[in-house]
Amino acid sequence: MELKMSAADAAFRDEVRDYLETHLTDDLREAGRLTTSAFTDRDYNIKWHKILYEKGWVAPHWPKEYGGTGWTEMQKYIWSSECARAQTPHLSPMGLRMCGPVIMKYGTPEQKDFYLPRILSGEDYWCQGYSEPGSGSDLASLQCRAVREGDEYVINGTKIWTTHAHFANRMFCLVRTDASDKPQQGITFLLIDMDTPGIKIDPIVTMAGDHEVNQVFFDDVRVPVKNRVGEENDGWTVAKYLLEFERGGAYAAGLEVGLQQVEHIASQETVDGEKLIDDPAFRAKLDEAAIRVKALEMTEHRIMSAMSAGQNPGPASSMLKTGGTELKQTIDTLAVEAIGYYMAPFEYKARVPGSNVPSVGPDYALTPVASYLNNRAASIYGGSNEVQRNIMAKLVLGL
Repeated sequence: MELKMSAADAAFRDEVRDYLETHLTDDLREAGRLTTSAFTDRDYNIKWHKILYEKGWVAPHWPKEYGGTGWTEMQKYIWSSECARAQTPHLSPMGLRMCGPVIMKYGTPEQKDFYLPRILSGEDYWCQGYSEPGSGSDLASLQCRAVREGDEYVINGTKIWTTHAHFANRMFCLVRTDASDKPQQGITFLLIDMDTPGIKIDPIVTMAGDHEVNQVFFDDVRVPVKNRVGEENDGWTVAKYLLEFERGGAYAAGLEVGLQQVEHIASQETVDGEKLIDDPAFRAKLDEAAIRVKALEMTEHRIMSAMSAGQNPGPASSMLKTGGTELKQTIDTLAVEAIGYYMAPFEYKARVPGSNVPSVGPDYALTPVASYLNNRAASIYGGSNEVQRNIMAKLVLGL
């Protein structure tokens, strides 16, 4: 594995940095800085989406024939890393990173022609209908029922933790179409128009004060059979393919930014008259986290090198998902520890982009608690880290 960047890749990195510098408006920078979860508010992420769409850079991971960039694996990694360092708004992954690739692989020609251009342009905004009350990490136990009546499926049931369902006009959804066999063998993957009669969305406000997730109810919702992706009762195969895209990613650059922010806070805050950054116990925690981030970065480079050579990365997405999310939680904890008593005020309104509500404490104390609370879910969504360890035990260790 060659760690030194080639001249061409260095030039591409500089091009990306210049582009981000000139195209990230002040409001987008603020929205990115104040983002405390995996999702930036829709108004800002869709604005950034459309800027990148005009440039042709909105879907680096898509094949070029569908509107992707044609970048190498290294260029994709550079792009993700530089966006993390610049703290750009987070694009919604539901269409670009999840549903889009699934439609490319399993969709009909008609589905590809209709949905892919709309995902690329941002015309369609998607949400994910997977989890249910009692069926989260054990996704195969889902009970939301779809009964076929002629050319339609009639859906009854509920989905929960549905991120941005209140903004979405489309949902990709797993439903139970057969309960007579093994749970995995009776699931079907459907594309649903959120304006369909019988759909009800109830908000779920998180501990951080955000309305990001929802519970969605289906009461005799009729979905055309032509909106099925893959075969009936074969949705588990489609769902597993999608999860490969949900779990992977470049974490190290964003984690490095998080560590730098903690170091900045610790250089300002004092304990018993001394800078927190000079406290040996806190410094040791920072150094340990920095070593773990560097190890994760080397793993990312190793995986990227294998992919560039055409190799199958195997359970890489599980390894990165586990390491990246747990490190994020570690850094969040250090940030909360560093701000001390500034963690106490509830400041949701002050961290809304464009708000004129003043912060109780310094600017750097505004987001750590919300990030800490929101990111507790990071080791659960996309398949809990316990599930990821089972995957690694089987595929890496052969247990």
